[in-house]
Amino acid sequence: MNIWKLNSRLKGKLLFVAVCMFGFGYAFVPLYQAFCAATGLNVLSIGEGQSNKWTNGTYDKNTQVDTSRTIMVEFDANVRGPWFFKPEKSSITVHPGELTTVMYEFQNKQNRRIAAQAIPSYAPEQAGPNFHKLECFCFTQYTLEPGEKKLWPVVFVVDPKLSPDVKTITLSYTFFEVGGKVPPAPEARVVGSQTKPGIALSGIPQLPVLGVKL
Repeated sequence: MNIWKLNSRLKGKLLFVAVCMFGFGYAFVPLYQAFCAATGLNVLSIGEGQSNKWTNGTYDKNTQVDTSRTIMVEFDANVRGPWFFKPEKSSITVHPGELTTVMYEFQNKQNRRIAAQAIPSYAPEQAGPNFHKLECFCFTQYTLEPGEKKLWPVVFVVDPKLSPDVKTITLSYTFFEVGGKVPPAPEARVVGSQTKPGIALSGIPQLPVLGVKL
């Protein structure tokens, strides 16, 4: 077998590998979406097609609003720096499967432009996979001018599959300035009977961020 034939075979193999890699890259997104739908992963970024299914109070043919149950959802806001950040309501009662919207207020009180992002966390931890956000400011990094105010909606649904043992869910956001690596989400604290319902303010170490998709 001469060198020309060896080179031809090598070129053919390389071309085949290149075609396979291109095909995999093209099909990766729909395959990943199908995998997430099958396993329940990536619940923080439900797509528009899925969110439309919640519009009428249903997620699939076997899921509907469960009016026999109520869940208390409490909202906890944490900031680092001279910012104003809080929800308009400290808590709300919802039915599983019910489409709900709450608003968050934010203001940059610094005299300079900032880039910032929020990271969510949940308590109890088991509630996270059953707390579906259809719209959330935590999906995006924002650039805010000095003194700029924002009013952001959070649209969510508590999955009827949530364990009946869970009566209260605390949704906690930590807002931090983007500058490098994203710090880990803090452990959500339940705003309950031992403390006055409201907003808990605490700082987290300011670490640099590479960018995050939530």
